[in-house]
Amino acid sequence: MSITYNKSITLKHLLINSEKKIGIQFYPDNVIQLVIKNLDNPKWSTKYSMAYVVNTSENLKQIFLGFKGIAWVNCKYFFTDKPINRNNGNLNLDKFRYTNKPTGYIKCPNDFLEKLELRQYAYSTAKTYIAMFEKFINYYKEKKLIEINDNDIRSYLLTLIKAGKSASYQNQMVNSIKFYFESVLGMPNRFYEIERPKKEHLLPKIVSKEELIGMINTITNLKHKCIVSLLYSAGLRRSELLNLKIIDIDSKRMVINVKQAKGKKDRITLLSKTILGDLRKYFLKYKPKVYLFEGQLGGQYSPQSVLKIVKGAAKKAGIKQRVTPHMLRHSFATHLLENGTDLRYLQVLLGHNSTKTTEIYTQVAINKIKEIKSPLD
Repeated sequence: MSITYNKSITLKHLLINSEKKIGIQFYPDNVIQLVIKNLDNPKWSTKYSMAYVVNTSENLKQIFLGFKGIAWVNCKYFFTDKPINRNNGNLNLDKFRYTNKPTGYIKCPNDFLEKLELRQYAYSTAKTYIAMFEKFINYYKEKKLIEINDNDIRSYLLTLIKAGKSASYQNQMVNSIKFYFESVLGMPNRFYEIERPKKEHLLPKIVSKEELIGMINTITNLKHKCIVSLLYSAGLRRSELLNLKIIDIDSKRMVINVKQAKGKKDRITLLSKTILGDLRKYFLKYKPKVYLFEGQLGGQYSPQSVLKIVKGAAKKAGIKQRVTPHMLRHSFATHLLENGTDLRYLQVLLGHNSTKTTEIYTQVAINKIKEIKSPLD
């Protein structure tokens, strides 16, 4: 028989006076306060608005025992080592462990790499975090990592601003730094007060339908043609395309089953009748075993290869702007919107949590804008 609690507490990691603490967050309640008072030397943090005790296994045990049958103990912020994406496979970062670097260069700490592997980050994200963190720690070569403070980070971010780095680049840098101190060292509030740069609100870059058809028509390699066609016709992210398995193509219902995509969500998207014939020819010629697109030695096709294929097709088609796989997804959304697809259906096809995310495409869909007359006309 399960117990229904009407009280709860939330455990959080705190770092106070360079010592790790267990933070206990709760709504004011006499019973909860009484249990906390019975813990070993509890104190109150005005800064974080929560009680805390020294972070030891014994104190953690006492918290669970003390609140047993009294309140639900929410640990989702305290125990964070579960994989963030089981669909990324076994991430192996040995390349970064054993690559030789110039004398004096500080490599990313091994515990940083281990945590990325443990939580099964996407390879592209892990690569970005490692590159960013190495730039940061090599800027502060003379300081021990544990001694780096908020002012050091602010000072470094100022150098990025002066160097003309984008807000997105700065945010990635902050993410990599916070990952080390919060996830690796277990100090979630270490740089709580670091101000993040405001995100740039840029409109998605798209390719016209005519240009996309031109791109596809320039491709002579059947496998490459299917890759570009699927990215556009189904609005897939590059990672989603690479994770597709043969069984995910449902030709009876004319849909593609996208499994455990961003946010660990499953969804379905469109299977184009135009591409289905090419996919069948491709399957007979290449005979993939598990994944729809596989490398020469089996296993998943590489993200770098997909980027190279898209850029090459765009260049052959005479498209001047730099075209990426994600731009094909943007184009899919914009063209459907221009054809009158309801925003809510488009949200489902793209796998967005909210229509607010999908609404950005209304700003680049030009069919309605064309109908508006300029005051000069």
